[in-house]
Amino acid sequence: MSRSDKVWLLCVVVISHIWAPVSGTGAETLKLEKGARIVLLGNGLGSRMMQFGHFETEIHSRYPAHQLTIRNMCDEGDTPGFRPHSGRPSPWAFPGAENYFPKLSEVKDLWGSGHVGYGDFESPDQWLTRLEADVIIAFFGYNESFAGADGLDHFSAELTAFLDHTLAQQYNGFSSPQVALVSPLAFEDLSAIHGTPDGRIENVNLALYTAAMESVAGKFRVPFVNLFATSQLWFDTSPDPLTRDGALLNDSGYRMLAPVLADQLFGASSSPSRHNRASLLAAVMDKTWMWHKYYKIPNGVHVFGRRHRPFGPMNYPDELKKLQQLTANRDQAIWALLEGTSFNLEAADLQTHVLPAIETNYKPSNKNGSLEYLYGQDALDSFEVPDGYKIGLFASESEFPNLANPVQMAFDNAGRLWVATMPTYPHFKPGDPRPADKLLILEDTDHDGRADKETVFADNLHLPTGFEFAPEGVYVAQGNHLVLLSDMDGDDRG
Repeated sequence: MSRSDKVWLLCVVVISHIWAPVSGTGAETLKLEKGARIVLLGNGLGSRMMQFGHFETEIHSRYPAHQLTIRNMCDEGDTPGFRPHSGRPSPWAFPGAENYFPKLSEVKDLWGSGHVGYGDFESPDQWLTRLEADVIIAFFGYNESFAGADGLDHFSAELTAFLDHTLAQQYNGFSSPQVALVSPLAFEDLSAIHGTPDGRIENVNLALYTAAMESVAGKFRVPFVNLFATSQLWFDTSPDPLTRDGALLNDSGYRMLAPVLADQLFGASSSPSRHNRASLLAAVMDKTWMWHKYYKIPNGVHVFGRRHRPFGPMNYPDELKKLQQLTANRDQAIWALLEGTSFNLEAADLQTHVLPAIETNYKPSNKNGSLEYLYGQDALDSFEVPDGYKIGLFASESEFPNLANPVQMAFDNAGRLWVATMPTYPHFKPGDPRPADKLLILEDTDHDGRADKETVFADNLHLPTGFEFAPEGVYVAQGNHLVLLSDMDGDDRG
């Protein structure tokens, strides 16, 4: 028998063992008390839930009177023991996690960091204590599966150490948390559409790591959800793709996942939700947006990182306090919607912490320059250019107010100027309206050398630091996301 035949035989045996999605660990489902605080930990499967909201919406709809607090701490690449952060000196999730990885001195990157951040961003345990976690839902196994069969023992030991540590804590101040493990998904074969892998090798490894997770969960008698088997069945039968690229669920995939995952974690729902699903989802997404700005605040290098001092301590504690209160207000808005009562969110937001006025530290001088800003012809008159050169004014914020805080520009093949603007730089100020940064198209339709037409290609962005043209659209770097914006109907709007 060849090595490849042995691998496929192993895969068949593993899959046949784990095909049933119901946990075989002997553990009961999670029990939620009124006021329970649920925290999601782990990898990108959980992190991307913040972009869609279906799973949180499903949980709330099943427990309308419980006033649940749900917080998502997931981040792409996180493992049970390794969770690096640029604002945290240690990448280890718990004491002893370093024993399952190479020494940091052996894995230094180009800049010599070795996955070590700088700052005072709190550790995972500190965050879980701050959030008073009663229930932890942990998504692991996908990133780790790239180590293949050779990494199985390492992963099982790391996951065991995570459960040993986590179940010994009292994040809520009085009891150990309930913990459930969720397996990775299968890999969907979209090779004919995107040229991505067909998933055969990936699914061999993912099946192995799912089985390893189930084994560890069984030893601790904690709930385990086998999404690998469930999703493999979906991918084999769905007429439309459920992922973007074989690995990352799209909106349809997350919509399908939500009730299945809730059933496995909390038990099957006995009665349909009576609530307006669209309104509940909108409320959840509003809360999630505010939580994201708190937990993953943009400009973190100043908030808690290497540029925190000298001005960060004066500016950001008040903003973080206000963001925390704004997020809590949105929990109350969700509860009121579920209970059919009224809650004036706007009025509640006005009662949150008042941000103090911060005086600028900028002092005009010969070195620092002047505060005087020149517009139009005054600016042109101030330039000195070599013979043979000329500077012309193509567009200014006097004619196009949306040009405030331009950060990148590029001409397309039609001679139109595209500009990304960031009036919300360095980040959303708590209490202000939602960010409305833009990607603009400025066009000279009468060929006089000046723009006379503006089109807003994309609106309501937040910190679009750059963009790049491509045949399929425009790639935009926005905060911690890289997004593709496409004009589907030729109206110059993404």
